[in-house]
Amino acid sequence: MLMHPPIANGTDPQLSFWRRVREFAVPLSMIETATDRRLAGDWSGACAAAGFDTDIDLRALTRRYGRDVATQVLVDLRHLAPDLLRWHLPRVAPDGLLRPGLTVTLARYGPAERRRRCGGIDAVHLVARTAPAWADAGQRIVLALWDGSDSTHHPHPRPNRRYRLDLHRHLWDARSASDLRIRCGTGRLPAGAAAHDSFAGAVLEGCAVDQWAAESGILLRADGQRDGPVRVRCGGRYDLVVEPVAAGADPAALRLVDDYPRGRLAALPVLPDAATRILPDLELIRSGAITADRLHPLVAAALEPGWSPPAPSRTPNRENWIRLVDCRGELHRIELVDGALTALNHDPAEIRREELLAALSGTPLPCLQAIDQAHRRPDCLPGVRERLDHGDSAGALAVVEGLLGADAVLRDGPLLDELRASADRRSTYDQYRCAPVEAPPASRPRLPRRPRRNSSR
Repeated sequence: MLMHPPIANGTDPQLSFWRRVREFAVPLSMIETATDRRLAGDWSGACAAAGFDTDIDLRALTRRYGRDVATQVLVDLRHLAPDLLRWHLPRVAPDGLLRPGLTVTLARYGPAERRRRCGGIDAVHLVARTAPAWADAGQRIVLALWDGSDSTHHPHPRPNRRYRLDLHRHLWDARSASDLRIRCGTGRLPAGAAAHDSFAGAVLEGCAVDQWAAESGILLRADGQRDGPVRVRCGGRYDLVVEPVAAGADPAALRLVDDYPRGRLAALPVLPDAATRILPDLELIRSGAITADRLHPLVAAALEPGWSPPAPSRTPNRENWIRLVDCRGELHRIELVDGALTALNHDPAEIRREELLAALSGTPLPCLQAIDQAHRRPDCLPGVRERLDHGDSAGALAVVEGLLGADAVLRDGPLLDELRASADRRSTYDQYRCAPVEAPPASRPRLPRRPRRNSSR
């Protein structure tokens, strides 16, 4: 039986991974702003607040496919919760960033017989695209329409069969968000499967196997099939082929299809990844790693019936924050004064003398050492890095300003290096967005990828 990696020091690496993702990937300020704009009817403003770029021309869509299709798309856009979609999109280790170079179908439009053809050119898809790994700075997501053409320089313009959300509207549509509770799975084997020893031994830990039968039925009906085997990709190259039991039996029961020909796996319908594994948020809640108030409000409301968001806490006044430093046997205060860290127990003349001494390779006062340390390698540096990696530049700057003051001039060191590198990576993304569609891969700029740091930081 395949399992998670061994738990070291009592900490499950999967839970630790998702706890960090939930802390930094979709900040509360993004959720609140996007929600306010969505509720006000401003779908494009909501997308902008959630870090989405929109490549949708509704007038061109109307001319090509008719008013009915354009109306359906517009209705879905008005109910799209882009912050919720960002919350649920697939992520990769070790930093929990969005899976790069991915095209995900959110909805399909057109006649029913055409929509059943997932890859058919006659269906219009509303899709979300993540940038390739070399241009993923800011973790921007592009919202677009796809009709079978490849008129884009995205490396994988066609929707991925494994990552499709048109069958899981509760992961992006605010109208269906409450369905998450009944479709997220529990991980417990259904009675029929539990009696099958080979099935129980083959299922990967953390899989939503109790939902596989129902989700397989949804998948098959969407593709115009009544029954048949379904391929389940449990991770890596570990695949299962499952099939619902005969009609009239337990709807949650299914059987494992043993010895299915490997050469025919590619032709089978693929169970979407959203239906394969248990929702990470459910595992976090079960383990006590986080509480409901740390989740996206729509997710928390679905998983915890009767839950309501807590009253907003009053943010402390950063100008009143005080740091105490042991300076030559006395406790001295460092505070933000006029937007910059200042050693309050030393007069300006003494500060100037000590700065001159430090410039001549002397040892400055402990107060000045503390200020210099705050500028070059502050305690908040890991949190700033996480926020910058996930595209939360505003949150990273807020942390820096809370520590150093809004008018502080950063000194050379890791903190300034991180902020500069983030700006450089964002310019890389802008080049990717502006690249001509006709440009062959060899003519596009070869730009450096983000350096990978230790995930335990």
